Amino acid sequence: MELKKSRLIGIGHYLPSNIIANHDLPASLNTSDEWIFQRTGIKQRHFVADGEKCSDMAIAAARAAIKTAGVAANDIGMVVVATSTPDDTYPATAGLVQAALGIAPGPFFDVQAVCAGFTYGLFLANQSIMLGAVKNILVIGADVNSKIIDPTDRGTYVLFGDGAGAVVLQAEKDSGDKKQYGIINCKIDGDGRQRDKLFVDGGVSSTGTVGTVKMKGQEVFRFAVDKMSKIVEQCLADVDMAVADIDWYIPHQANSRIMDAVCDRLKMDRARVVSTVHEHANISAATIPVAMSMAHDEKKFKPGQLLAMSALGGGFAWGGALLRWG
Repeated sequence: MELKKSRLIGIGHYLPSNIIANHDLPASLNTSDEWIFQRTGIKQRHFVADGEKCSDMAIAAARAAIKTAGVAANDIGMVVVATSTPDDTYPATAGLVQAALGIAPGPFFDVQAVCAGFTYGLFLANQSIMLGAVKNILVIGADVNSKIIDPTDRGTYVLFGDGAGAVVLQAEKDSGDKKQYGIINCKIDGDGRQRDKLFVDGGVSSTGTVGTVKMKGQEVFRFAVDKMSKIVEQCLADVDMAVADIDWYIPHQANSRIMDAVCDRLKMDRARVVSTVHEHANISAATIPVAMSMAHDEKKFKPGQLLAMSALGGGFAWGGALLRWG
């Protein structure tokens, strides 16, 4: 069987037009732009408009990714949406995307790994391509966090926003050369014992309500720094590469303190880090593809450069990947 490799051929993102700057937040939170920015690096977030759904954002990001990929919608053989905030309990948001874009019938599914969702979706899509199951896969990260944050909780409300990012992966023959464009390595992991550190206190079979985000900030910080840095190191070690080989690191855009601490752990030069959290806050599964798409729009990446990414989400779940851009 011919070995296949996943090459990223398209990318795009969508952020709602409703921008909430730090000074627009409720006065009852007893906070300020200076307080939020110093502690998180966040200046603003985007919230969906009335009636705007997760699938609407996912569709917009997907359209942009398909356009840059230069393929037709019907060339897409699988749709994967990473989200913790689907339109409906079922069917999967991925199916709504497939139908809206006119993609021919084929496999679609949602992935729920919170902020690590995109890395989980990328891992599953990459495996499908490596096995020769499909040629073109659309992978989307999309979340509507504004629907699950408590406007009276300063510890969570200032941190989150809404948005979507998408990529198109295409199967190519694997030459075995680490200089070949595409995904070099992708890993995921998790520890379900940590559920109480970051969770939403509602659900279909528990309360019958949506619930709101509950977080133990210091413990999330500690786990995020440890797991996000280690999985990058593991991805590199698997393929006999080092941190020095990385041209760009795209961390989960949770807040600037976590990203800075991960970079310190990796001894990563800040000039090689993509940071967009100030523009959109934490958009969970969407943060990595949105940050990568924004950097692409700014023409930061050059063909042949090595990109690394990692994220940690509630559960805890975490994942990372290495990608040769081009």
